This record gives sequence, C-alpha cells and structure tokens, in this order.
Amino acid sequence: MHGPAMSGWLLVALCTAVGSYCLLRSRAGAGGRRGSAGGEALMGFGMAAMAVPAAVLTPPRWVWAGYVVVFGGAALHTLLRAGGRGHRLHHLLGMLAMVYMAGAMALAPAGAHSAHTAGTVGTGGGAPLITGVLLLYYAGYVLRAGARLLPVTATAGPESGGGTAPAGWGERPELTLVCRLSMGLAMLAMLLTL
Repeated sequence: MHGPAMSGWLLVALCTAVGSYCLLRSRAGAGGRRGSAGGEALMGFGMAAMAVPAAVLTPPRWVWAGYVVVFGGAALHTLLRAGGRGHRLHHLLGMLAMVYMAGAMALAPAGAHSAHTAGTVGTGGGAPLITGVLLLYYAGYVLRAGARLLPVTATAGPESGGGTAPAGWGERPELTLVCRLSMGLAMLAMLLTL
C-alpha cells in the first residue's frame, strides 16, 4: 500500500477529499443513505491513513491489527444492516478488502514496508489469488462506474418545464458516483502495491 511518496500523497489527498464529501453526504442524507455515506467516509479516511508513504510514517504492527478490528466490525455492521442489496454487497466487499490489506501488512516481514516505498509490487505478503480476484472486481467496478458518468441526453429539464430545485452538495448523485469511482481507483492502486 505504500508506493512512491508522490503517488502516496496523491492517494492521501484523494481519499481524504472523498471521506470529507461522504461525511457531508451523511449529514444531508436520511436513513439508509446516511449509513451508506458514513461507511464510505470510514473507507475514505481509512484508505487515506493506509496510503501515507512509509518514508514518513511506518506504523507498528498493532496499528494494522487495529485496522483489522475496525474494518472487520464495519464489515459485520454492513452484513447485518438492512437496505439496498447491491450496493450493500459492494460495501461489504470493500470493508473485507480493507481487512485483507491490513492483515497482509500486519503479517508482512519487517522489510516489506520499505520495499513498498521503493515501488516493489507483491512484497506485502498478500495471497496472489485473493489479490487477483479483488483487482478484477475493482477494475470492473471502476469501468462500470466510469461508464455511468458518461453524459446522456436529458429528456426533461428546466427548459421543458420539468425542472426541479437544484440539489444540495450532499444530494448530488453524480458527485456520489465520482466519490465511489475515486475510492475504487484508490483501492486498485493500493491492491497493486500490496
């Protein structure tokens, strides 16, 4: 998860921005949308903390164990929570991917963290099959989310009399999709350096 310093800081900035927007969405949302946005905020901030370059901060093993506990609990909460099945399954897989990456880093040999800084891929101790499956899933997710952002011709808008009041920042579906796409891209980057 710790690549070269510049890409690490870019991931930190991206994931922090996504986590902050998701917090904003959780304040504006109600019910299931609030819980979903809160889970995405946790993922964003957790990914930002994991992406801090190892040259700046090499956390002790117990920190990675803490990540396993936090994201394991979040995965259990997601599993038990009622709501939309499709996106809930994506949240569950994301939380389990975080548990997997934190567990791989906790079990990695002591020199593996510095190997990530040098840009070496595959030294973190992750299982190649699980990493490969997660990479395939997130690559497909990113392509699907990106395709959903392509502009479509509007059939009813303010010009045709079917307009509505502009949505607040926390209620913009395209921004929500951009955040999810950004987190998917960040997860791909982190899995590639695992």
